[in-house]
Amino acid sequence: MKATPSATRRTFGHLPDGRAVEAVTLTQTNGMSATILAWGATLQAMLVPDREGTLADVTLGHATLGDYLASDAYFGASVGRVANRIAGGRFILDGEAYRVPANNGSNALHGGPVGFDRALWTIAAVGAAPQPMVRLAHVSPDGDQGFPGTLHVTATYTLTDAGELAIEYAARTDRPTLVNLTNHAYWNLAGEGGVEGAMDHVLAIPAEHFLPTDEAAIPTGEFAPVAGTPFDFREPTAIGARVRDAGHPQIAIGRGYDHNWVIARTRAAEPRLLAALAHPGSGRSLAVFSTEPGVQFYSGNFLGGTLVGKAGKAYRQGDGIALEPQMFPDTPNRPDFGSVRLAPGETYRHRVILRFGGES
Repeated sequence: MKATPSATRRTFGHLPDGRAVEAVTLTQTNGMSATILAWGATLQAMLVPDREGTLADVTLGHATLGDYLASDAYFGASVGRVANRIAGGRFILDGEAYRVPANNGSNALHGGPVGFDRALWTIAAVGAAPQPMVRLAHVSPDGDQGFPGTLHVTATYTLTDAGELAIEYAARTDRPTLVNLTNHAYWNLAGEGGVEGAMDHVLAIPAEHFLPTDEAAIPTGEFAPVAGTPFDFREPTAIGARVRDAGHPQIAIGRGYDHNWVIARTRAAEPRLLAALAHPGSGRSLAVFSTEPGVQFYSGNFLGGTLVGKAGKAYRQGDGIALEPQMFPDTPNRPDFGSVRLAPGETYRHRVILRFGGES
């Protein structure tokens, strides 16, 4: 019997100051479901059927709010104001210098130490029809983490009957500011907590170029061809086949993959394919579509067994991989990369579609 589409709310936990953190679970007719937390507008669980129809949770995450509060891995979180790294935590906007506190060596990562992933968002809307959805809202005040302008942000998750989780980020500001939002889910299509990890997954990225980085993971500015390198995923390739190829200096620097692939040089009006992931053993697949021009592929290089997942297993190196649609890292300091500037009267929008499948 097919399930009835639904959107249900419950209390996931309480913050130290007593505020409740709710969880909303969206469920579709085939049993597929997504659970979103108000803490960090976080995708906490994603149940997807395999080729036999068996459901498994395919995204890494924690079972308790306390574990999320203690973690710095960004599992499933909505990150911002500016995803990825800003070199030195410094940028100039409209001739004025700003600084974001460093939280990744000397750099600012994912909006600084108290970014959107560390905020309790408000649940603004929940609905079951025509498709299960939840909209979360957050107000980032002027000067938050050093960024100018009061920013009003929403994150809308919709679970469709076509096997898709659609995420739309929107933002408006009262002063010129910077915005580059994304979701930081980690994927293991075999099921989180599985003993094999995600290195047997087959990945395709339709990009001719990637962005090499220095030893601090800041792009050098070069748009390097992927041809003839371990970064060539134009044909589907097992992640584990080249992830330890330390003969390539970029693999050695990143201890694996932690780079941005260049799908295009500008944003698109409609989501386009950024990456396709498949797990041959289960038949599960994931295609990532986005309106942004880049995708950060991170192969879980720094998962060191210190974080415990929902299945009660310690997450180790390679147990999950992230595919983060976004503008390019350090764009605020590199005009040739484009712009993440948002002005009053404009609306920032980033649309992501995560399309799941269970092929035979």
